[in-house]
Amino acid sequence: MQCILAATDGSEGAERALDAAARLAAKLHADLWIVNVADHMSDEVLAKIARVEASTVGDVLAAISDQILVKARERAQSLGVSKIHLKARSGDFTEGILATAREAGADAIFVGKRGRGRMTGLLLGSVSQKLASLAPFMVVIVP
Repeated sequence: MQCILAATDGSEGAERALDAAARLAAKLHADLWIVNVADHMSDEVLAKIARVEASTVGDVLAAISDQILVKARERAQSLGVSKIHLKARSGDFTEGILATAREAGADAIFVGKRGRGRMTGLLLGSVSQKLASLAPFMVVIVP
C-alpha cells in the first residue's frame, strides 16, 4: 500500500479515521492524502458565517475547510506521517472523496462512520455507505 486517503470534516469520527489512516501510512511509509469536501452549510457553519462580515459564503467555507485541513495535517504529522497532501473540494461529499482518491492513486479510503452531516443519527452515515458501495478499492469505515 503506497497511498492512503483520509476524508475529514473535522468531526470526532473523522479524527478517529484520520488517526487510523495516519498510523498505517506512517508504518508503511505511504503517502497520506487528506481531503475535506464542503457541500452544505451546517448550523455550525451558518453561525460562523453570521460572525464574519463582508465575506462571501464561498470564502467562509474555504476558510473553514483550510482550518480543518491544517489541523488534520498537524495531527497526521504528530503520528509520524511525513508525506502529506491536502485537498479541499466542494460539491457532493462522496463524489469529491472518490475523485480525490482517483487523483491520488489511493489504495484505500479511511472515513468515519458518521460525520457532521444531517444524517448523523443513522447507524452508518450516508457518505460512508455510498463509499463502501461505489469505491473500486478498499474503504475502511472507522467507528
